[in-house]
Amino acid sequence: MPDGSKKAQGFTTKISCVYTENWAEKKEDSWFTYELLAEDPKTHARAGVFHTPHGDIPTPIFMPVGTKATVKGLMTDTVRDLGAKIILANTYHLSQRPGDELVAQMGGLHDFMQWHGPILTDSGGFQVFSHEEFMKLSDEGVKFRAVDYDGAWSYWTPETNMQIAQNLGADIVMQLDQCVGYPAERKKVERGVELSSAWAERCFKAHTRPDQALFGIVQGGMHLDLRKRSIEHLESIGDFPGYGIGGYSVGEPHELMFETLAPLCADYMPRNKPRYLMGVGNPSTLIRGVACGIDMFDCVLPTRTARMGTAFSHEGRMNLKNAKYFADAGPIDVKCTCPVCTGGYSRAYINHLVKQHEMLGGQLLSMHNIYFLLELMRQAREAILAGTYSDFVEEWENSEGVVDF
Repeated sequence: MPDGSKKAQGFTTKISCVYTENWAEKKEDSWFTYELLAEDPKTHARAGVFHTPHGDIPTPIFMPVGTKATVKGLMTDTVRDLGAKIILANTYHLSQRPGDELVAQMGGLHDFMQWHGPILTDSGGFQVFSHEEFMKLSDEGVKFRAVDYDGAWSYWTPETNMQIAQNLGADIVMQLDQCVGYPAERKKVERGVELSSAWAERCFKAHTRPDQALFGIVQGGMHLDLRKRSIEHLESIGDFPGYGIGGYSVGEPHELMFETLAPLCADYMPRNKPRYLMGVGNPSTLIRGVACGIDMFDCVLPTRTARMGTAFSHEGRMNLKNAKYFADAGPIDVKCTCPVCTGGYSRAYINHLVKQHEMLGGQLLSMHNIYFLLELMRQAREAILAGTYSDFVEEWENSEGVVDF
């Protein structure tokens, strides 16, 4: 089996691993456990707690994305005060700048970004495979050119990917996988399943930090039988503490996604492990995903749309650049209790900020959008615990907020 020490012609493999403690001698099996608290009687929604060394994660949960070790424009104290329990960072981007070795030397991500709650880092695989013509794939790993940085060629194997993840030091890390976009021929999707499964086994063997939970990733596109094969492969490898679900929200219609996502969760995924639907942040999709049995979500949508002047609301999508908000003294959303909506910031003021390209406009909208999704999941959790989630879904679907983004 290949390891992370080999050189490849024309490019180098990153192998340095900066952390020095003997984690193997400190293994604590109880550091990562999932506690299932309630299941809705009419849907597959569930409420639970995922216990980690840096704190408990109540589920269902939305996880704000801090791609480059920052939720854009917001201090970590602000993100925490909005109600975030866990945030994400991106392995690919941090490996490029400032480098995972530097992050390790600075004490790991928690100290580096001054967020002392749970952190999840993705594998970076989605970013790598988005390089398309600047990427070469093999059974052993992936060679890619960082065209969004210095253009240098890099080579990742599952082993080097795990070394980067261990240097960054997040609580939850993801296996290296192949994410296949939509549409794609079945043969290509099947190849992605087999390669991701083989890489999952190598990641499982290479990962040695017991203070990190390594999640496997279920692939298979829109083919339920391939999804079933993927989860069976992962379960045969070892005891992953949780599972990501990749290969959705890659261009397919949402209805098509749910055709396979719903039975995948209901019939094939382990009941005693958290399920993480990767890269999904549309409010309506979150609510439907929870009904399928999803526990964790992440997406850049709330902050990316905020920087474009767009807000989530109970009235649906709001473009605060619109002229109709020029002299509107009301809050973004009269039903929202975020610091922006309750703090006296009017639609007129935010309209002014975003039209003048003032950074505060994007910051205020980011705060509102993140809070909106966090609060939506908090309310969903309460409904599950009360056994009324089906009513919660019906109420949302009959509201104006159901408008998709």
